[in-house]
Amino acid sequence: MFKAAIISKPQKPELASILRELVAWLESHGYIPLFDPHSAAYLGDAVASTPREEMPQEHPHLVIVLGGDGTLLAAARAFAHSPTPILGVNLGSLGFLTEIPLSELYTSLEAWCDNCASVEVRDMMYTELLRDGKVLKHWDALNDIVVSKGAIARMSEFTVEIDKQFVATMRADGVIICTPTGSTAYNLAAAGPIVMPSVNALVVTPICPHLLTIRPIVVPGDAEVNIRVEGVPNLTYLTVDGQEAVELQLGDEVHCRRSQHSVRLLRPRRNGLFSVLRNKLKWGER
Repeated sequence: MFKAAIISKPQKPELASILRELVAWLESHGYIPLFDPHSAAYLGDAVASTPREEMPQEHPHLVIVLGGDGTLLAAARAFAHSPTPILGVNLGSLGFLTEIPLSELYTSLEAWCDNCASVEVRDMMYTELLRDGKVLKHWDALNDIVVSKGAIARMSEFTVEIDKQFVATMRADGVIICTPTGSTAYNLAAAGPIVMPSVNALVVTPICPHLLTIRPIVVPGDAEVNIRVEGVPNLTYLTVDGQEAVELQLGDEVHCRRSQHSVRLLRPRRNGLFSVLRNKLKWGER
């Protein structure tokens, strides 16, 4: 028997009926469903669940994400060390990663069963937080890391180095370092470039810099980008994929480079990125 892990977005009441139909489909096609706690909660107290971070130990053949890009990002970090492909089903209004609409869930699963779907490999970014020269925490991110100030409307100061070469000390609201996959997330809102997922690169984008001549930088994928906190007006944070946050202190360093791990996204059709740009961002319309 094959296994299929199901990861769901919380606070989506419609998932109760969606999940029952999905479970029936999976079981009729020879799959044993595994539920994360959110998915199990929609199906009742008697349904067993597995924490997301423990799901890879069950060696599922497929991960089905029901939600939005945030839910998929959480699943991607959980399965970063696993070759299991992820099918992202979009239940929201805008999804660059979860590009499959709910109406195409079962045709996408049929394509997977018929070996007609392609698997797209997306690079991740490895990030270390150093304090007093020691690694405090580390992460694998699919989208981005952001070093930014807190609530007070004063700029912070950050020194940026690329491959140990000093770039600049930036007075800004923050700095984004993103993968090509993350170029359509916060980076896009901060006027950074859109980078095709197949490009081997990282992007460094300042957030509202004091000097308008400081612009986003695209660097090789094997480069190491370091950020050092030089000035802390109030509560400066490091945020990973918009979901995990750590408060920073003066002198903390954030080191980023391409991860040894990657995420495998199930793609029933090609041209997904440009389809999303046309449909979601209305490219080409007048």
